[in-house]
Amino acid sequence: MDCDVVIVGGGPAGLAFARSLEDSGLGIVLLERAPLEALATPRFDGREIALTHGSKRILEQLGAWDRLPADEIAPMHAAKVVNGDSPFSLNFTAGEGEAQLGYLVPNHRIRAALYDAARNQPGLRLITGAEVVHARSGATGSRAEVLLSSGEVVRARLLVVADSRLSTTREALGIGADINPLGRSMMVVRVRHELPHGATALEWFDHRQTLALLPLNGNLAGAVLTLPEDAARRVAAFDDAALGRDLTRRFRQRLGRMEVVSDRNVYPLVTTWAHQFVSGRAALIGDAAVGMHPVTAHGFNLGLSGQALLAAEVCDAVRRSMDPELPAALRRFENGHRAACKPLYTGTNLLVRLFTDERLPARAMRHAMLRLGAGLPFVRPTVRAMLTH
Repeated sequence: MDCDVVIVGGGPAGLAFARSLEDSGLGIVLLERAPLEALATPRFDGREIALTHGSKRILEQLGAWDRLPADEIAPMHAAKVVNGDSPFSLNFTAGEGEAQLGYLVPNHRIRAALYDAARNQPGLRLITGAEVVHARSGATGSRAEVLLSSGEVVRARLLVVADSRLSTTREALGIGADINPLGRSMMVVRVRHELPHGATALEWFDHRQTLALLPLNGNLAGAVLTLPEDAARRVAAFDDAALGRDLTRRFRQRLGRMEVVSDRNVYPLVTTWAHQFVSGRAALIGDAAVGMHPVTAHGFNLGLSGQALLAAEVCDAVRRSMDPELPAALRRFENGHRAACKPLYTGTNLLVRLFTDERLPARAMRHAMLRLGAGLPFVRPTVRAMLTH
């Protein structure tokens, strides 16, 4: 099977990239290992995605935003970061001219909207149940190749890897990555609470646990609890009533009594950084390129911005004649995306290490940072800009 672009992975990054090439005139094959039903009607997975204004614009351009259920889009007006029992906190509100800091949307709703936008796209062929067993990135004058478990070979002028942060396709291409299992897991569940949340997200670095509340519409929130892996599994095994009581206690009744209203999901935390984003005729996007720690909520947004940058470079190469121009376009994508991701990836990892270190010097430093940051006029606008754009 020959095509212009083959995409491995039908998650948000892969589907968004396919949509971004809608008017390019390129023939696209998108390979997804899951069955079609999992793409068309993805299950609730507990993840509430904090979208920046830039990500909202991208989803609008792709025709996905209007496909989201309006009652599942929750405006986030403010965010608050606290540490243990410290009286100091960092508070962020929307910038001038903006009604909200960002938007919270369930991950499965975004996936469904992107699939619905892409499913009838001319020039796009979607193959589900497709297991990739090997891949070659190709070189100048040749094509990239993907071998499927069925024995079929897909050849393309461009291979885009968007499968996962533990990408087997990336590994098959010989692209190394820093893979960092953190020994902790994140449990996510929806709760109903007594007191209003004021559309304010909370990130609370408490002793031996990290807590987050993501405000949804009404008196609903996504509760996020990060613990050592064994402890997270034990808590997730509680029945609904016991889990509600446990979360109420952990959040110190900040929003009153909590009642569990959804299934709970547990995700082991792993961060990844690919040593290259480009190799030959292959490019990495989404988690295959950068797997962020979720604490700053930037992973999804970087995935959307990265695919948009790659699509813009590919479309420009098509206008100039794709084959001679493709290597230069991929270099520009790699340089631009690495420059955008590296500070956020490095800074987030440093933040997590500092705020989860239980030693006394680290705890004192956290207290000092919050006290200093709350009083410096340039801190909040700088962080706000990072969070929203």
